[in-house]
Amino acid sequence: MIKKVGIIGSGTMGSGIAQVAATADCSVKVFDTNLDALDRSKNVLEKVLTRLVEKGRIDTEEKQRIQGNISYVHTLKDLGDSHLIIEAIVEKLDIKQKVFSELETYIAPDSILASNTSSLSIASIAAACDRPDRVVGIHFFNPAPLMKLVEVVPAVQTSADVLDKAVTTIKEWKKVVAVAKDTPGFIVNRVARPFYGEALRIYEEGLADFATIDWALKTKGGFRMGPFELMDFIGNDVNYTVTETVFTAFYYDARYRPSFTQKRLSEAGYLGRKSGRGYYDYTEGAEKPEPEQDEALAKEIFERVLVMLINEAADALFLNIASAEDIDNAMTRGVNYPKGLLSWADEMGIDWCVKTLDGLYDEYHEDRYRCSPLLRKMNQKGETFFN
Repeated sequence: MIKKVGIIGSGTMGSGIAQVAATADCSVKVFDTNLDALDRSKNVLEKVLTRLVEKGRIDTEEKQRIQGNISYVHTLKDLGDSHLIIEAIVEKLDIKQKVFSELETYIAPDSILASNTSSLSIASIAAACDRPDRVVGIHFFNPAPLMKLVEVVPAVQTSADVLDKAVTTIKEWKKVVAVAKDTPGFIVNRVARPFYGEALRIYEEGLADFATIDWALKTKGGFRMGPFELMDFIGNDVNYTVTETVFTAFYYDARYRPSFTQKRLSEAGYLGRKSGRGYYDYTEGAEKPEPEQDEALAKEIFERVLVMLINEAADALFLNIASAEDIDNAMTRGVNYPKGLLSWADEMGIDWCVKTLDGLYDEYHEDRYRCSPLLRKMNQKGETFFN
């Protein structure tokens, strides 16, 4: 059982992962070269745990236990006795490779090195190590203490034993594990692209404005936030970068093509809530625009976005990115979708999925709307994803 954990990076993700591990009674060391960042991490944890005490989620003794399980260090060498080290730093391949390469000089032969990357190749990170077989992806979602899903991503070099230990450990931390193939975006950041991309395309065609599209997805689909609200929450710059990364990594597949609307807003500094303006104006006194509450239009918008999401989920299954169960779990537990997309496909009907996609393709003649071969085969055989 892994009891000593190292975390590289004391930002939001690193601090959140440290809290998860410490709550599971691991001894955790948080590393950062920035001493002010370490102090901020410690202060944020104090505030988070204090709020949990005030809400009655934990008692004072539990708060002290969690805090006592975490120490803060500023040299990589201090992580030398860790059984598992999770890196949660900037999404730059060369920087991650450099850190992992240096870590190998300090850690034991059986220590596991993991990256929390959301979009970079685990194989490329592992390639920088003398022992690439002990490198694995362990991708948490923000905020790590609250989000149940963790994607565990073995590289082609990852040993079966390391994968088993990673999965077991994350389950012991009371998280839901989805094992994903080492492909761009893994499960969630790949399958979720149409939620943003198709909504932006609908806007750019002039079919509806931001508020109407958000309203349609929430009222017809049951999503907690509309795509434009969510992009403003995530940060337009962050969301655009992920889209661009996935688009490039998939050899410029039309399904992942970024939007000029989002690019221009990012360039203008309209990043969403954090900058005070994005698709919506968040300055004091600003009024949010009212949607056009047209039921037929809302249905059209919802079904177009939904079928694109289903198509992406089906293609992920077709290409063995993950199991059907893990794909549905990833979307409900990782990004709080109201239903698993493959279960949703069964509910709407595989025939409906194929006809809707073929209708879009016939209208646009763009590869973006090509139907997944899996959906087409299933439709021919009268199959469903789940019995």
